[in-house]
Amino acid sequence: MIFVFVTYTPSFNFNTPQGWIKRIEGYAGLLACLSNENSVVYIKQIDYEGEYVYKQVHYHFINFGKGKKYFPLRLNRYVKSLTPDVIFVQGFHNPLQMIQLRLLLDKKTKIIVQHHAEQPLTGIKKHIQRLAGQCANAYLFASKEIGMDWIKKGNLASPEKIHEVMEVSSIFYPIEKSEAKLKTGVAGDPVFLWVGRLNDNKDPLNVVKAFLTYAYINPVAHLYMIYHTDELLEEIKGILKHHSHKDAIELIGPVPHEDLLYWFNSADFFISGSHYEGSGTAVCEAMSCGCIPIVTDISSFRMITDNGNCGILYEPGSEGALLEAILQSEKIDKSEMQNKALAHFEENLSFEAIGRKIEEVARSL
Repeated sequence: MIFVFVTYTPSFNFNTPQGWIKRIEGYAGLLACLSNENSVVYIKQIDYEGEYVYKQVHYHFINFGKGKKYFPLRLNRYVKSLTPDVIFVQGFHNPLQMIQLRLLLDKKTKIIVQHHAEQPLTGIKKHIQRLAGQCANAYLFASKEIGMDWIKKGNLASPEKIHEVMEVSSIFYPIEKSEAKLKTGVAGDPVFLWVGRLNDNKDPLNVVKAFLTYAYINPVAHLYMIYHTDELLEEIKGILKHHSHKDAIELIGPVPHEDLLYWFNSADFFISGSHYEGSGTAVCEAMSCGCIPIVTDISSFRMITDNGNCGILYEPGSEGALLEAILQSEKIDKSEMQNKALAHFEENLSFEAIGRKIEEVARSL
């Protein structure tokens, strides 16, 4: 089969194929797996023009003018010229463009839309989004529950088109914890890790408060926080400033993405406080290293953790629930849970697993 992947949002701050492929490495891996049995073309508008082949995937970098196009006739014609069997549209946030694409194609060409954390549109845009949904043959959501929420809100009309497929995977893998700790220098027993933005949705304040309470119970435990935005940093520092167990939490700040291999492998547990996630890249990456997730009980995390079978779920925003989840982590067999996390990752969240599921969906249409 010929798969063509297209996005309508340009990224003109990238000017080399290698730079863009590095940027999407959590997605590029599944394209490579899909290309083992199929022809795969990935189209992207960056500040570069030309074709580039990487791991059997044909990347077509085009430049049809600056800015996002609401009537992308040239791009849609370009997609059609590649004679695809299946077109993969990235995101539901370009419904007008996708409707135009459908009008150009013959009926035998299938369209699959992949959700990327965007929220349902409202007002007149909601109706355009619903119409665009009718132009697609399948919708991919990291969690079927998230897709059904779109159905309930009226943005999509066909629940039978929903398929549960993780949107990205992890380039990381398990290494010896001792080797990882030589790189990170972490201490503590156990070691907890946070990776995310310091914003209200990620709720780091609740995580910090719960962990400081836990530090009274287990003063040798440590939480390390890696973050790339600092919206709530001053509030966190204010909480820590006069606390008797402030040293139990270390604010690391940003680190290069490739260094997360060592951080995930240094930690025993990964904590998330998210109220909403379209999938959960950091949790997926943690599990690929055998780091046990302690995450909020939301749709995407239920899928990622196999409904808590390979992790611990707790009520979002509840300091008490998170404290109880951390205390529960003391009672589990860590080795057994790590093995469960790794097995679930390989079977459902790895590049190979995602590629296989995408191919199964495509062949079913």
